[in-house]
Amino acid sequence: MILLSFDIEEFDMPFEYGKDITFENQIDVSARGTEIILDLLKKHNVKATFFSTATFAMHIPELLKRIVDEGHELASHTYYHSSFNVIDLVNSKKKLEELAQTNVVGFRMPRMQPVNENEIFLAGYTYNSSINPTFLPGRYNNFDKPRTYFKQDGVWQIPASVSPIVRFPLFWLSFHNLPLWLYKRIASWTYKVDGYLNIYFHPWEFTNLNNKEAYNFPRYVSKNSGDEMTKRIDNFISWLKEKKVPFGTFKSFLEKHQLD
Repeated sequence: MILLSFDIEEFDMPFEYGKDITFENQIDVSARGTEIILDLLKKHNVKATFFSTATFAMHIPELLKRIVDEGHELASHTYYHSSFNVIDLVNSKKKLEELAQTNVVGFRMPRMQPVNENEIFLAGYTYNSSINPTFLPGRYNNFDKPRTYFKQDGVWQIPASVSPIVRFPLFWLSFHNLPLWLYKRIASWTYKVDGYLNIYFHPWEFTNLNNKEAYNFPRYVSKNSGDEMTKRIDNFISWLKEKKVPFGTFKSFLEKHQLD
């Protein structure tokens, strides 16, 4: 199964590079990107999982309704993207369920930061997808974590996909920077070994990130963003569908593997 997921959130990333961006613009950028994603998924009749902060969800009622109405899964990306309190685990779940009138069973921490698994269990989540089991300088070193799904403290862990052996990450940055043919080859190898792929992206990647004055992003962040990103994802999904591999949500993945 192909698990496509999108972390929909306040677009606060410019702060990391010394640039200010208003809250209204943060919401607008991510809302535009989310709409592009939904159009792409609808075109290909593919279901995905949207990990949303409660803050972002409160500002996009029409898009939130569309996510649920079109058969996608809504999961928690905590309450705020730039700050975290343990109580946010429960509060974000409750707020998302209230806004979308759907059961929220999944969680992903912003920036794939560590979080107490027992607290996730106590908050009522079935699974957590907050582990990128590789080494990313300045972010995390998860070489000691399993590459594929496992259970910990009552919660199913579904790490982001990395290649066998060398643990090359298949996350959003590699999708932007590798030649697409090479990314496909690594993805195909990983899928063949693991039987599934868990790949995540963000809505702001589908907008133009090349404005150095506004964002100050390095080239490896802004490369192939906007229209180019849309074309690449379109191409990637078409390629996967030609290979006749199924797509699904995290919830359907758990059901298929009878994980509860």
